[in-house]
Amino acid sequence: MNPGPLFPPHWQADADYSAVSFFIRRMNTCGFIKADKVPLASLPQVGFIYLTGGELLAEIDSRPYLCSAGHLLLIPEKHRFAVLHYSDAVGYTGMISPVMLSGGSVLSLLKEVCQQAFWFDEASFIGELFNMLQISFERGDTQFIEKGIDLLVSRLKPLEKSTMPNLVQSFLEKVFSPGPVSGSLGEYASEIGISANYLSRLVRNYTGRSPGEWIDIARIGRAKELLGSGTCPVIDVASSVGLDDQSYFARFFRRHTGMTPSEYRKRMQGKS
Repeated sequence: MNPGPLFPPHWQADADYSAVSFFIRRMNTCGFIKADKVPLASLPQVGFIYLTGGELLAEIDSRPYLCSAGHLLLIPEKHRFAVLHYSDAVGYTGMISPVMLSGGSVLSLLKEVCQQAFWFDEASFIGELFNMLQISFERGDTQFIEKGIDLLVSRLKPLEKSTMPNLVQSFLEKVFSPGPVSGSLGEYASEIGISANYLSRLVRNYTGRSPGEWIDIARIGRAKELLGSGTCPVIDVASSVGLDDQSYFARFFRRHTGMTPSEYRKRMQGKS
């Protein structure tokens, strides 16, 4: 099935949502060229992200949350969040005001981030429910929206928290923290206080990716951010992502993006 037009996984930065009780938009990053930075934001109501496919790594209050197909992420109001990484992420994002729901809703009690995974038939049902909410939102059908959200909330486990181990969270926090990216798994393991082999097994078991893959993802994201600024020399960009050999960095960047660093910089400058 064609997932539709391409949309990045964030809201419009200049929009005012303060008077909005419900908002939803489709998300589709299949083939989407990631910009140099997905903006940090916060919402006046409970935010949500639901994936029907792909992968997304969000940072909320400086903690990482990894989502794949069937994962619902609920973000308490006014909590700051950003998207650190996405790969062919398809689904829905938006916000819900707890006051529009039936009394006693778990959303009115939401103080911490809630992440829940739906599987198989239940995941398909939740995906279709979000699709109907999107259609109803476009039509202004508030009656269905209220019933649909009540149905969604009834499927939630009360205030379920992320099950990501603290050690994996610490690794992802360090990899995606601002500043230079280290290329050494041993350095990250030493900072966390465990062996490199144990960290490698733990990260792969939980995320489905090796630590090296996450390091490369962070390198590319950081490189894009620096190249998009238009001021940092390519050789300095290479050094900032832990690759001092400029020629190797150029090959590495092209392998992951299909463009040389100079071509990417030119493309991003053309969008400004």
